[in-house]
Amino acid sequence: VQLQASGGGLVQAGGSLRLSCATSGRTLTFSDHYMGWFRQAPGKEREFVAAIMKYAPTTDYTDSVKGRFFISRDNAKNTVHLQMNSVKPEDTAVYYCAARYYCSGYGCYKSPDYDHWGQGTLVTVSS
Repeated sequence: VQLQASGGGLVQAGGSLRLSCATSGRTLTFSDHYMGWFRQAPGKEREFVAAIMKYAPTTDYTDSVKGRFFISRDNAKNTVHLQMNSVKPEDTAVYYCAARYYCSGYGCYKSPDYDHWGQGTLVTVSS
């Protein structure tokens, strides 16, 4: 199963961008999985950004993006989106979508132990 992230690009600080995640090849049903977005800036480790729980629209975010980024899932189209608003230069990174079926323990979806990953899409925020 391959996930495909898209929608990255160059955006000015304060602007908005919408990332999308879809599957290619063997289909993976997003509603049956915890779906997450992670990012990795140059020289830094990959970090959790947002997640949406399986079977429910419950979401969670890292503190630095709360109130600015919003994750959503379209079950009919089997896609997941990350709406990025009021972006900042520090949001510059490669963004990855990921899917995992099992998740045990509080905040487990924040760890990078996902089963499937997309190839990443670059977001560059200019000041």
